[in-house]
Amino acid sequence: MSLDFGRRADLADVRRVGIPRALLYYRYGIAWRTFFEQLGCEVVLDAPSDRGTLEVGDHLSVDECCLASKLFLGHVAALVEQNVDAVFVPSLMGYGRFDTFCTKFQALPDLAANAFAVAGQSVRIISLRIDELRGETEESAYLGLAARFGLSHKEAKRAYKAAAAAQRDYDASMAREQEKLVKNLSKLPAQERPLTILIAAHPYVSHDPFVGGVVEDALREQGACVLFADETDKPRSLKRSYEFSHSIPWIVNRELIGSILALHDHIDGIVLMSAYPCGPDSMCDDAIERCIKGKPILTLTVDAQAGTAGVETRVESFVDILSYQKKGGYLNA
Repeated sequence: MSLDFGRRADLADVRRVGIPRALLYYRYGIAWRTFFEQLGCEVVLDAPSDRGTLEVGDHLSVDECCLASKLFLGHVAALVEQNVDAVFVPSLMGYGRFDTFCTKFQALPDLAANAFAVAGQSVRIISLRIDELRGETEESAYLGLAARFGLSHKEAKRAYKAAAAAQRDYDASMAREQEKLVKNLSKLPAQERPLTILIAAHPYVSHDPFVGGVVEDALREQGACVLFADETDKPRSLKRSYEFSHSIPWIVNRELIGSILALHDHIDGIVLMSAYPCGPDSMCDDAIERCIKGKPILTLTVDAQAGTAGVETRVESFVDILSYQKKGGYLNA
């Protein structure tokens, strides 16, 4: 992909960039924020998800969209109300044959633009496209976007390197913290060790306060220690996933599966959480339930209609069962 740093900078007037606090913001948000700040832009984030965010997004969306996509549109709407100059909506295809993203991430700019056009609202979208199978690399995508803001090649490269380093450092820090927690737990006597539950879900599910926050809070209130599959070292998890399958095409699901395998011996149970109707999760979660043995699994699916109703009760029951099992169950009753 050739980059013309002498072309007209059509985004030079953009000063306030809105980044929706949804979807892959929970995976690449540090990089995105750092990148636009390096360009000299003010980054605007909207408030975390709540019922109102979902209601707005549901109104803008079609029924077939998943809960996470509806929340995303609600976040875009909130940013439009904050008078940002443009909203950042990337198109992410993938990094390789078995490192792809769900089709919703590939079509997200069109989804957002069309949803607001149908609603009679105007939203200016800035985007980039990453599709390494077709030569559209991450670096070239960022450099091309920086050129549209009027940056030189040298300035663009510096902005990209800063963004990539910030995200890499953040991911490494989270992985180290979780590894330290697991190590400390392993040193405790068995009778003093709390129940350790792994939440395996896309980060925009597990870390969104409206969706996954309910599960995390319920687990902690029951005295459980919570681990997150997406906070395991990502390259290591991706490599480990090939022990499970060589044909799964989605990078995030691969990382979640690899994390489950890596932490299998350190946890008491697994919570698989998904936003209805996620296609990749419907396939991968079923495979996990069928093929990963030795640990109790609670599967939770959250949709736009029921939301998180009943989730707390199911989590409490799951923890009660695990606690009883840890004490020896009926054999030691």
